[in-house]
Amino acid sequence: MIKKLYHGSNVAIQTIDLSKSFIDKDFGKGFYLTDIEDQAMAMAQRRVRIMGTGKPIVTVFEFDDDCLLRSDLNIKIFPDEVSAEWAEFVNANRNASQTGFTHPFDIVIGPVANDGVAFQLERYNEGVIDIETLARELAYRKLNRQYFFGTDRAVALLK
Repeated sequence: MIKKLYHGSNVAIQTIDLSKSFIDKDFGKGFYLTDIEDQAMAMAQRRVRIMGTGKPIVTVFEFDDDCLLRSDLNIKIFPDEVSAEWAEFVNANRNASQTGFTHPFDIVIGPVANDGVAFQLERYNEGVIDIETLARELAYRKLNRQYFFGTDRAVALLK
């Protein structure tokens, strides 16, 4: 089934260039989208505030989710609710620039960590809270999903 995915930015995306992606994001260095248009607009507005330039733009892509059944792609799909596994994965990715962590997935789908993620990850890494508490603390107030495309072969599936 073809679904619409949205990417919010301060510029229109004509071509996806993974080299422009940032490390230390929830699912690693890659291209992020959501199936929630309002969430993409909020991210676009945030990007304009951070960059101080451009205007909020949501670029729409089409994705055939039958591709998620392909055996030539390495895909990780987390349940819609947060879990210890998801929290550990987010923590590893958020610290990748310091640890060198990488994962083998072309596509990752799962919840978005909330805005207080850095503080909570620091508490977990210092041993102040356990992984179950971290998972609860990272749960977004309103459930959101993100789609991570981390390889050129995954990006090629976006139209």
